[in-house]
Amino acid sequence: MEKIAVWGFSWVPPSAQGLVRDLRVRWALEEAGLAYESRWVDVAERKSDAYRRKHPFGIVPALEADEETLIESGAIVHAIAAQCEALMPPDRQAETLTWMFAALDTVEPPLWHLQVIDTLHPGEEWARLRRPGAVEEAKVRLQALSACLDGRSYLLDRFTAADLLMVTVLRFIRHTDLLAGFPPLAAYVKRCEARPAFQAALREQLAGYARHAPAAA
Repeated sequence: MEKIAVWGFSWVPPSAQGLVRDLRVRWALEEAGLAYESRWVDVAERKSDAYRRKHPFGIVPALEADEETLIESGAIVHAIAAQCEALMPPDRQAETLTWMFAALDTVEPPLWHLQVIDTLHPGEEWARLRRPGAVEEAKVRLQALSACLDGRSYLLDRFTAADLLMVTVLRFIRHTDLLAGFPPLAAYVKRCEARPAFQAALREQLAGYARHAPAAA
Protein backbone atom coordinates (compact mmCIF):
# COMPACT_ATOMS: atom_id res chain seq x y z
CA MET A 1 0.00 0.00 0.00
CA GLU A 2 1.18 3.52 -0.84
CA LYS A 3 -0.13 7.05 -0.28
CA ILE A 4 -2.50 5.87 2.42
CA ALA A 5 -5.19 8.13 3.86
CA VAL A 6 -7.55 7.13 6.68
CA TRP A 7 -10.88 8.90 7.06
CA GLY A 8 -12.39 9.36 10.51
CA PHE A 9 -14.99 11.63 12.06
CA SER A 10 -13.61 15.06 12.87
CA TRP A 11 -15.14 14.95 16.33
CA VAL A 12 -17.34 12.72 18.48
CA PRO A 13 -18.57 13.10 22.08
CA PRO A 14 -16.12 12.05 24.81
CA SER A 15 -18.07 8.85 25.49
CA ALA A 16 -17.26 7.67 21.95
CA GLN A 17 -13.68 8.88 21.70
CA GLY A 18 -11.30 5.96 21.40
CA LEU A 19 -14.11 3.68 20.26
CA VAL A 20 -14.81 4.79 16.68
CA ARG A 21 -13.79 2.06 14.28
CA ASP A 22 -11.16 4.01 12.35
CA LEU A 23 -8.99 3.30 15.42
CA ARG A 24 -8.76 -0.31 14.24
CA VAL A 25 -7.40 0.77 10.89
CA ARG A 26 -4.89 3.18 12.41
CA TRP A 27 -3.71 0.48 14.81
CA ALA A 28 -3.22 -2.02 12.00
CA LEU A 29 -1.24 0.49 9.96
CA GLU A 30 0.94 1.30 12.97
CA GLU A 31 1.59 -2.40 13.62
CA ALA A 32 2.48 -2.88 9.94
CA GLY A 33 4.79 0.13 9.93
CA LEU A 34 2.84 1.84 7.15
CA ALA A 35 2.73 5.63 7.09
CA TYR A 36 -0.65 7.24 6.58
CA GLU A 37 -2.38 10.59 6.46
CA SER A 38 -5.41 11.35 8.60
CA ARG A 39 -8.40 12.94 6.96
CA TRP A 40 -11.52 14.03 8.78
CA VAL A 41 -15.18 14.33 7.90
CA ASP A 42 -17.76 16.17 9.98
CA VAL A 43 -21.41 15.30 10.48
CA ALA A 44 -22.63 17.53 7.67
CA GLU A 45 -19.94 16.53 5.18
CA ARG A 46 -20.46 12.82 5.65
CA LYS A 47 -23.87 13.11 4.00
CA SER A 48 -22.45 14.92 0.99
CA ASP A 49 -22.26 13.35 -2.45
CA ALA A 50 -18.47 13.73 -2.37
CA TYR A 51 -18.08 11.65 0.78
CA ARG A 52 -20.80 9.18 -0.19
CA ARG A 53 -18.64 8.36 -3.20
CA LYS A 54 -15.98 7.23 -0.76
CA HIS A 55 -18.33 5.49 1.66
CA PRO A 56 -21.89 4.82 0.44
CA PHE A 57 -23.24 4.74 4.01
CA GLY A 58 -21.63 8.01 5.01
CA ILE A 59 -19.76 6.55 7.99
CA VAL A 60 -16.15 5.74 8.87
CA PRO A 61 -13.62 4.38 8.36
CA ALA A 62 -12.68 4.68 4.74
CA LEU A 63 -9.16 4.07 3.52
CA GLU A 64 -7.69 5.44 0.32
CA ALA A 65 -4.57 3.79 -1.06
CA ASP A 66 -3.14 3.07 -4.48
CA GLU A 67 -6.00 5.05 -6.07
CA GLU A 68 -8.57 2.72 -4.50
CA THR A 69 -10.98 3.21 -1.61
CA LEU A 70 -11.78 0.51 0.93
CA ILE A 71 -14.56 0.58 3.52
CA GLU A 72 -15.58 -1.53 6.53
CA SER A 73 -13.03 -1.75 9.33
CA GLY A 74 -12.76 -5.54 9.29
CA ALA A 75 -12.16 -5.64 5.55
CA ILE A 76 -9.59 -2.86 5.76
CA VAL A 77 -7.73 -4.52 8.62
CA HIS A 78 -7.70 -7.77 6.66
CA ALA A 79 -6.26 -6.00 3.61
CA ILE A 80 -3.49 -4.52 5.75
CA ALA A 81 -2.85 -7.81 7.56
CA ALA A 82 -2.58 -9.67 4.27
CA GLN A 83 0.56 -7.62 3.59
CA CYS A 84 2.02 -7.97 7.07
CA GLU A 85 3.21 -11.35 8.36
CA ALA A 86 3.17 -10.08 11.94
CA LEU A 87 -0.57 -9.48 11.72
CA MET A 88 -1.41 -12.48 9.54
CA PRO A 89 1.23 -15.19 10.13
CA PRO A 90 1.57 -17.36 6.99
CA ASP A 91 1.36 -20.52 9.08
CA ARG A 92 -1.77 -19.40 10.95
CA GLN A 93 -3.81 -17.53 8.34
CA ALA A 94 -6.98 -19.60 8.65
CA GLU A 95 -6.99 -19.38 12.45
CA THR A 96 -6.30 -15.67 12.38
CA LEU A 97 -9.17 -15.08 9.98
CA THR A 98 -11.47 -17.28 12.07
CA TRP A 99 -10.85 -15.17 15.17
CA MET A 100 -11.19 -11.94 13.20
CA PHE A 101 -14.68 -13.02 12.16
CA ALA A 102 -15.43 -14.18 15.70
CA ALA A 103 -14.55 -10.75 17.05
CA LEU A 104 -16.80 -8.92 14.60
CA ASP A 105 -19.67 -11.37 14.17
CA THR A 106 -19.95 -13.15 17.53
CA VAL A 107 -18.50 -10.96 20.26
CA GLU A 108 -19.17 -7.46 18.96
CA PRO A 109 -22.99 -7.51 18.50
CA PRO A 110 -24.01 -8.01 22.17
CA LEU A 111 -21.27 -5.69 23.45
CA TRP A 112 -22.17 -2.96 20.98
CA HIS A 113 -25.86 -3.37 21.86
CA LEU A 114 -25.06 -2.79 25.52
CA GLN A 115 -22.92 0.22 24.68
CA VAL A 116 -25.74 1.74 22.65
CA ILE A 117 -28.25 1.20 25.47
CA ASP A 118 -25.98 2.82 28.05
CA THR A 119 -24.57 5.74 26.09
CA LEU A 120 -27.30 6.66 23.61
CA HIS A 121 -30.46 5.89 25.60
CA PRO A 122 -29.71 6.44 29.28
CA GLY A 123 -32.81 6.93 31.37
CA GLU A 124 -35.24 5.70 28.72
CA GLU A 125 -37.79 3.20 30.00
CA TRP A 126 -37.26 0.63 27.25
CA ALA A 127 -33.50 0.75 27.86
CA ARG A 128 -33.97 0.18 31.60
CA LEU A 129 -36.09 -2.89 30.86
CA ARG A 130 -33.77 -4.23 28.16
CA ARG A 131 -30.46 -3.69 29.94
CA PRO A 132 -30.47 -6.75 32.27
CA GLY A 133 -30.97 -9.07 29.30
CA ALA A 134 -28.31 -7.24 27.30
CA VAL A 135 -25.85 -7.62 30.16
CA GLU A 136 -26.50 -11.36 30.37
CA GLU A 137 -26.02 -11.75 26.63
CA ALA A 138 -22.71 -9.92 26.85
CA LYS A 139 -21.60 -12.09 29.77
CA VAL A 140 -22.24 -15.28 27.79
CA ARG A 141 -19.80 -14.14 25.12
CA LEU A 142 -17.29 -12.83 27.66
CA GLN A 143 -17.32 -16.09 29.61
CA ALA A 144 -16.59 -18.15 26.52
CA LEU A 145 -13.86 -15.80 25.37
CA SER A 146 -12.31 -15.69 28.83
CA ALA A 147 -12.13 -19.48 28.86
CA CYS A 148 -10.31 -19.42 25.53
CA LEU A 149 -7.77 -16.89 26.80
CA ASP A 150 -7.21 -18.39 30.25
CA GLY A 151 -3.47 -19.11 30.48
CA ARG A 152 -2.78 -17.51 27.09
CA SER A 153 -1.41 -14.11 26.16
CA TYR A 154 -3.18 -13.92 22.81
CA LEU A 155 -5.85 -15.70 20.78
CA LEU A 156 -3.14 -17.53 18.85
CA ASP A 157 0.45 -18.07 19.96
CA ARG A 158 1.35 -14.47 19.11
CA PHE A 159 -0.30 -11.09 18.61
CA THR A 160 -2.23 -10.94 15.32
CA ALA A 161 -4.93 -8.95 13.58
CA ALA A 162 -7.42 -11.12 15.46
CA ASP A 163 -6.30 -9.63 18.77
CA LEU A 164 -6.39 -6.15 17.30
CA LEU A 165 -10.04 -6.51 16.35
CA MET A 166 -11.03 -8.36 19.51
CA VAL A 167 -9.56 -5.72 21.81
CA THR A 168 -11.29 -2.88 19.97
CA VAL A 169 -14.53 -4.81 20.42
CA LEU A 170 -13.95 -5.35 24.14
CA ARG A 171 -13.34 -1.62 24.53
CA PHE A 172 -17.02 -1.02 23.75
CA ILE A 173 -17.85 -1.96 27.34
CA ARG A 174 -15.09 0.08 28.97
CA HIS A 175 -17.82 2.16 30.65
CA THR A 176 -18.92 -0.90 32.64
CA ASP A 177 -17.19 -3.14 35.19
CA LEU A 178 -17.94 -6.31 33.25
CA LEU A 179 -14.35 -7.10 32.29
CA ALA A 180 -13.32 -7.00 35.94
CA GLY A 181 -15.37 -10.15 36.38
CA PHE A 182 -13.20 -11.94 33.84
CA PRO A 183 -9.54 -11.47 34.87
CA PRO A 184 -8.06 -13.14 31.76
CA LEU A 185 -9.94 -10.66 29.57
CA ALA A 186 -9.02 -7.65 31.67
CA ALA A 187 -5.34 -8.63 31.53
CA TYR A 188 -5.59 -9.33 27.80
CA VAL A 189 -7.00 -5.90 27.00
CA LYS A 190 -4.42 -4.18 29.19
CA ARG A 191 -1.62 -6.16 27.52
CA CYS A 192 -2.72 -5.26 24.00
CA GLU A 193 -3.46 -1.62 24.81
CA ALA A 194 0.11 -1.29 26.11
CA ARG A 195 1.50 -1.96 22.64
CA PRO A 196 3.25 1.12 21.18
CA ALA A 197 1.27 0.78 17.95
CA PHE A 198 -2.04 1.00 19.81
CA GLN A 199 -0.89 4.00 21.78
CA ALA A 200 0.24 5.77 18.60
CA ALA A 201 -3.07 5.05 16.86
CA LEU A 202 -5.09 6.29 19.82
CA ARG A 203 -3.02 9.48 20.07
CA GLU A 204 -3.61 10.22 16.40
CA GLN A 205 -7.36 9.73 16.67
CA LEU A 206 -7.68 11.80 19.84
CA ALA A 207 -5.46 14.55 18.45
CA GLY A 208 -7.87 14.89 15.54
CA TYR A 209 -10.81 15.26 17.89
CA ALA A 210 -8.93 17.87 19.90
CA ARG A 211 -8.18 19.94 16.79
CA HIS A 212 -11.78 19.84 15.61
CA ALA A 213 -13.63 20.09 18.92
CA PRO A 214 -16.59 22.48 18.83
CA ALA A 215 -16.19 25.59 20.95
CA ALA A 216 -18.73 24.40 23.51
CA ALA A 217 -17.38 20.84 23.72
